[in-house]
Amino acid sequence: MTKDFLKDQVCLVTGGAQGIGWATARQLAAAGGTVYVCDISEEHLATAPARAAETPWPERFHFSRCDVSDRQQVETWCAGILEKAGHIDVLVNNAAFVRWENVLDMSVEDVERTMAVGFHAIVYTTHRVLPAMLARGRGHIINIGSSAGRVFAGNSSAAYAAVKAAVDGYSQTLQVELRSTPVQVMLVRPGTVAGTEFFGKHVPSSRMPRLADFVPPLTPDEVARAIMDGLQRRRPIVDVPRSLGAFYLLFEHAPGFMRWLARVGGSARSDFSMLPSRTG
Repeated sequence: MTKDFLKDQVCLVTGGAQGIGWATARQLAAAGGTVYVCDISEEHLATAPARAAETPWPERFHFSRCDVSDRQQVETWCAGILEKAGHIDVLVNNAAFVRWENVLDMSVEDVERTMAVGFHAIVYTTHRVLPAMLARGRGHIINIGSSAGRVFAGNSSAAYAAVKAAVDGYSQTLQVELRSTPVQVMLVRPGTVAGTEFFGKHVPSSRMPRLADFVPPLTPDEVARAIMDGLQRRRPIVDVPRSLGAFYLLFEHAPGFMRWLARVGGSARSDFSMLPSRTG
């Protein structure tokens, strides 16, 4: 990554006080960006300033509480930043609401919130920020999707799969609409990311297939570095790891076989709530 390639640029990260969002916020600051982070978690927002103080550039972080499912809160947050900073250069839509239950076990209200936080919020931020980016003649919108929005092999959450499929379709369609403009839209589709609240609080590792034990999980920092590489190289889609493309092709051409493969051996035995160790 080129040092300070985001110098004097204003960056927004939703759901940015922990996990992939916080790892991405740190990477944006390391590249010289001024980073505005919003989150709904009082717990994570309370510890965020101390974590920022441990970085070499604590003055580059600004934290706010915002429920991104609330359009008025999102517009107020974005408008305040535009008024203060004068421009927004990078928008990272990372916020998500996760409930990992079967369709009949999951309340309609939780399904609605899944869609509101994971998709409606992207619509709200895009409509508020994109006109300013177009007027300025530069900008990057980064939407965090998932491999779960491409491969439907079961034992997942239908609501989570649906919201990530919506992010996929919205992002790629927006890319086409903006192809003749200077604003870049990048879709990021991570595989299994360990060591966050996704598995620590919301999703039992046993809901993952045995196959997941043989595919090295990612860390939030690895996803953040892939995001930064894609941002600098202006990639339209970032699949991390890149080997996900093979799984997409397999599911597209042989969905039955892919679903059978996901059932073989039962549930995963790894604990994905823990950060994976890297050796060598």
